[in-house]
Amino acid sequence: MTKEQFLEDIQKIYDFISTKKESTNKLYEYLENKEYDKLTIIDEFAKKLKIDQNIDDEIRLALITRVVNLRDDALLQVLKKLEFNDKKIIELQEVAYQFAKDFWLKSHKELLDFITSNKLTTPFYTEIFKGVYEVGLAFSAWQTSWTKLIINTTNKELLKEHGSDEKVMEFLEQNNLYDLGHNEQIADRSYSALVKDDKGEYSSKAYIKAFKKEVTATVDALESFIDRLIELEDNVYNAKWDYVLYLQAIVKALSGDKGNNLVSYWADVDRAWMKIKTPVQIGHPLEYYEDHYRKAVALEWDIRLSNPSFEKNNHRVDNIKTMFTNIFSSFEQSDTYKNIYEFSYKSLDKVQLYLGRPALFFGAEFNGLFSAQVVPNDEIVSKEEGKKIFAFSDEILQGSRAKPFLKISQEIFGGEFLSEDRTFTFKEDKKWHQVYDITTIGHEYGHILWCDDETESVMNKSGNFKNIEEFKATTGGLVSFFVNESEKELSRPLFIDTIKRAVGLIGWMEVDEVQPYYCEGLIHLNGLFNSKVLTWDNENKKLSIDMDEKTLDTLQKWYIDTYKSLAGHYLDKKDATIWLKQFAVKTDKYFMPVDENINSFVEYYYERYKEIGRELDATDSKSNYI
Repeated sequence: MTKEQFLEDIQKIYDFISTKKESTNKLYEYLENKEYDKLTIIDEFAKKLKIDQNIDDEIRLALITRVVNLRDDALLQVLKKLEFNDKKIIELQEVAYQFAKDFWLKSHKELLDFITSNKLTTPFYTEIFKGVYEVGLAFSAWQTSWTKLIINTTNKELLKEHGSDEKVMEFLEQNNLYDLGHNEQIADRSYSALVKDDKGEYSSKAYIKAFKKEVTATVDALESFIDRLIELEDNVYNAKWDYVLYLQAIVKALSGDKGNNLVSYWADVDRAWMKIKTPVQIGHPLEYYEDHYRKAVALEWDIRLSNPSFEKNNHRVDNIKTMFTNIFSSFEQSDTYKNIYEFSYKSLDKVQLYLGRPALFFGAEFNGLFSAQVVPNDEIVSKEEGKKIFAFSDEILQGSRAKPFLKISQEIFGGEFLSEDRTFTFKEDKKWHQVYDITTIGHEYGHILWCDDETESVMNKSGNFKNIEEFKATTGGLVSFFVNESEKELSRPLFIDTIKRAVGLIGWMEVDEVQPYYCEGLIHLNGLFNSKVLTWDNENKKLSIDMDEKTLDTLQKWYIDTYKSLAGHYLDKKDATIWLKQFAVKTDKYFMPVDENINSFVEYYYERYKEIGRELDATDSKSNYI
């Protein structure tokens, strides 16, 4: 098979996934049109959760969101509203995970059947789809015990025993409960779990020891996958041994039983993975958002499929480089700063960019998919091999158009603001993708800046590195836009997107695994309120939006100044909490804005989100835009 024929087949698979997603998204449309007879799967879901007696449109929307978008923040609010206690909510979240998992496993099987029955791609790549699916079943079975032990048992007990995140982090460091990584330094992540013995003492256990049954099943599936691949040839990309060596590295890493060797083993996984440059990219355990304390790496496993029709360009990275150099030149120069700058700049040069869709996904990803990703997080590997950026703009646009209009958006933002945003989303395909390029792909490039191989471990002593890192990433993309004059016509939709996102992230206040994004939103709100783009009248409970030239210029200046301040903080490798507490501090369980007026808005919005966040808005219709 020629490469051209192979890419034609990839396009057919890509289009099949797109059509399937469109069909799944129709659940929203059925709800909007009150076609309840077409929502039998949601009725079934409600019965599984034993909340079918209470079912209404608000519950239906939360359940659809859990299945279609794989997010459980709306479901969490529904369960709290139904007055379930914390223990019961955790049980029901697991029931919801299993339901979503079963739904998507069936969908994934249909994709495999489509590929095999139509004899698409080659036997080698067909086997990659099949093998990833079978290994994915093992990862998905493991996810339940991973969440139960690390998130819902150990982390909750640690917080109860020590009273605050900072005290937990101190305890872990003082008792040598972090794994060691490169150069025997405390690692910025772990591939292990804390296990408490009969005496009540904790010790770090590699995944193979903490989850012996589940990891053994995963390794068995991987070894079977490898054996089958070895019998086949890749006559399109000649990448057979790249895939085989990569999968063998995962087997070795999962089988490792000494905690202090694990970062090194998984670095070898990342090295092998960086050599695979085909349109069929496997994703392995890479990110660590859920576990705030030891950064246990989540059980990601998937295939990301590149869209053959997307043209790749270097436009975004060139803008990022120009901005990065300009900002860096404003600092007093030192060898230490220069080394960090050169480390980051060289990483930018080694980025591989993949634009496409998630094709198959498993494990932790049934709890939420990413809109984009820059990986690996191991900076030692990135120094050698670079990074991969994955961006899923087709998926995001399709999802944005499918989601129903909500009453809370109408109440907070008003019809005029929403109408402008919706017109842009439904009618300006090309420009929408350009804004995505600035905000989302720019965000992923923004992660690379101002960091070297030890930045995260040094700045994360009190556990808040991720809670400023997401803002740093987004603002890197924004500032690269502000200092470049070539895309000025996108300013207004870009600012609308920023406002909408900053306010919307308040709804994630109580969802631990996305706390970094919630914190990012709080920092954005400081800029939006300080510039008077947003004004909150607490007495009359009214948010005003002023997007005239003067306020937007003030906001732009705030972003540039704030970004410079943050860049300096990174260059000095100061603890992340010091910078974060200018904008937000933890009060009780959640971060809240320092500014009293912003605080009152956040409190109001979140109360309204809990009350009406899942109610549909009947004052506007998609027919006005389609």
